[in-house]
Order: sequence, then structure tokens, then C-alpha cells
Amino acid sequence: MINFSESTWLIGQAQPHGDAAADQTHAAVEHAAEAHASGGLPQLDVSTWPGQLFWLAVTFSVLFMMMWKVVLPRIRNAIEERRDRIADDLDAAADLKQKADDSAAEYERLLSEARAKAHAMAQDSRSEVEKAMAAEAAEADLEIAKRQDAAEARIADMRTKALTKVNTIAVDATRAIIVQLTGAELDDKSIEAAVNDAR
Repeated sequence: MINFSESTWLIGQAQPHGDAAADQTHAAVEHAAEAHASGGLPQLDVSTWPGQLFWLAVTFSVLFMMMWKVVLPRIRNAIEERRDRIADDLDAAADLKQKADDSAAEYERLLSEARAKAHAMAQDSRSEVEKAMAAEAAEADLEIAKRQDAAEARIADMRTKALTKVNTIAVDATRAIIVQLTGAELDDKSIEAAVNDAR
């Protein structure tokens, strides 16, 4: 294809050669003018449109079949695999959440049972301690009562002995005084009766 600048150069070269050269130059100029008038793009030439439309239809059909038979199934399979994987992950997450909830509930149950057992043990221990303290207090009270009774018995015995000794001393002293004063001796019963009356 000869563009306009080439045709101008050909005209400049063909001028000195006569009529044959002029005709050849004229034909070249007309050809260049026709090429310039069509714009130099074959796809804009109406005469080539049926072929272009045919190859467009063929290319589109081939690409469509490739997309429909090869690319789209792969995309569909990838989407399905991803959807299945996401569903499996969600199911696994739901299972893990359920297990975690079950574990938390079991932990709370065991904790409440442990608290109840600890409270019961504390109550039992407190009851046992109170019983033991009550038993020890009762034993201590009994021991104190026994010692007190023994002490009171000893005191009563000592008082009785002391009173007996005092009575004997009083009788002896009274006899000695009577002997000193009167020179007469009285019997023990009379003196004891006089001492008892004097009390």
C-alpha cells in the first residue's frame, strides 16, 4: 500500500521521464488516493464485512464453548468446593462451640457440687467440733463437780474434826477452869452439856 507521502515522492521522481512515466505516476496517485480515502483500515471496508462477521461468529463460538465447557465448570467446581469447605468449617465451629458450652456447663456443675460438698464438710466439721467441745465441756463440768464435791466433803470432814477437837478442847478447858475455881471435878457428860448450852 502506498501512502500519500510516497505518492508525492513518486510524482516528483516521475516528472522527467515522459508520457509513460506520467501515466504510471497518475495510476499510482489514483491508487494512493483510493487507499487514503478508505482510511487504510480493512475492517472499515464494507466489502470485507461478511468475512469479518463470519470469523467473529466462529471466534465467539469457539470462545463461548471453551468458557462453557472448560472455564465455567472449573469456576463452578471451585465455588462448590469453597462453599463446601466453608460449610464444613461452620459445622466444625458450631461443634466446637457446642463442646465449649458443654464443657463450661460441666465445669459449672462440678464447681457447684464441689462448693456444696465443701459447705457440707464445713457444716459436718462444725457439728463435730461443737459436739466434741460440748462433750469436753460436759466432762470438764463433771470433773469440776466431782472435785467440788470432794472438796466440800473434805471441808465438811475437816469442819467436823475441827468441831470435835474444839468441843474436846472446850470440855477440857471447862474442866480445868472448874477444877481451878471450885476444886471439884465434874463428869464429861455434864461438862459437854454445859458447853453445848453455852454455844
